[in-house]
Amino acid sequence: MNPIAIRLLNQQLIAPQFSDPAEVVHYMGAMQAQEYRLMRWAVEMRTSKPSHKAFKKAFDEGRIIRLHLMRGTWQLVSAEDYWLMIDLFAPKAIAVTKGWMSSNKISISDEELMRVRDIFAQTAADLGSVTKEDLVRALAEKDISLDDHRLSYHIRMAEMSGTLCSGELLPMKASYALTANKVKPIVQMDKDEALAYFTRKYFQSRQPATLEDFVWWSGLNISDCRKGIELLGNTIHVERWKGRDYYLTDDCRTRGFRKGKFLLIPSYDEYLISYKSRDVVLPPEHRHHAHNNSGIFQPIIAYDGTICGNWSPFKNDCQVTFFEDAYNQDDVNEAWQTYKVYCNKK
Repeated sequence: MNPIAIRLLNQQLIAPQFSDPAEVVHYMGAMQAQEYRLMRWAVEMRTSKPSHKAFKKAFDEGRIIRLHLMRGTWQLVSAEDYWLMIDLFAPKAIAVTKGWMSSNKISISDEELMRVRDIFAQTAADLGSVTKEDLVRALAEKDISLDDHRLSYHIRMAEMSGTLCSGELLPMKASYALTANKVKPIVQMDKDEALAYFTRKYFQSRQPATLEDFVWWSGLNISDCRKGIELLGNTIHVERWKGRDYYLTDDCRTRGFRKGKFLLIPSYDEYLISYKSRDVVLPPEHRHHAHNNSGIFQPIIAYDGTICGNWSPFKNDCQVTFFEDAYNQDDVNEAWQTYKVYCNKK
């Protein structure tokens, strides 16, 4: 088994199978979207012809949704999966968020939560797409003043309750919309059906991956994750590699890998953050260049899937730093030109 090549193929980073960014998000299940500008590249680099305009169109049409969800962090999900994910993942995410609130000595009563949520919902319904500043003004009109920390928790809880989701894609900051006006209701699944559905999505798009990786990514209890794997039956199997058990699906992609390719990968990308153990693609001695112990991730360069450097996505020219002397800036020119075309850099 060549786990690096298999991950590149199944994460759609090599020989991508999709042209529509919404199809990428639907295939991946959920994609961490911590960095507002780079979340777009994380999706588009997995398409056959990256285009920031294509992403904006899918986002503004509500086919791609951004919200706080799994692990209490920002995620991109597809409209088709939105309500299923709220049902399956939101209860644990809400519990995690309440734990953070408690550790920060913030207590929000149910009465306050519902009053603020109602104001958020009405404001979004009236304006269509609102910013945090619009929500602050609406609260002020009701004589409610919240500090930034408390306000952010209210917004997160409104997202995880299915009240608010992403609004219009703005250049630099988030906006919000009333979910009921943006995401159509769907036929619901029972918990086991939903668990099997998203378990398959995870392993199909991140394989090979371990049980511990799935627990980390999903934020679910380990018992639920084990059950999800069991529900897949003989459509998933185990292969042992360097002392760990990795799961692969019956339709795992193994053909299409080509050597000699550099990738400019954004911070918080699923190529790293999907896994609890990242040493398959990231040499342990270079871990601190890719992320720190506080969960801050950096833009990274991969060569044939192995992380080998950092890059600067918001510069006008190509600026890279490699961990070792085996590479130089000229090596990544092809990847940089693809990125420039995507974002219309001159």
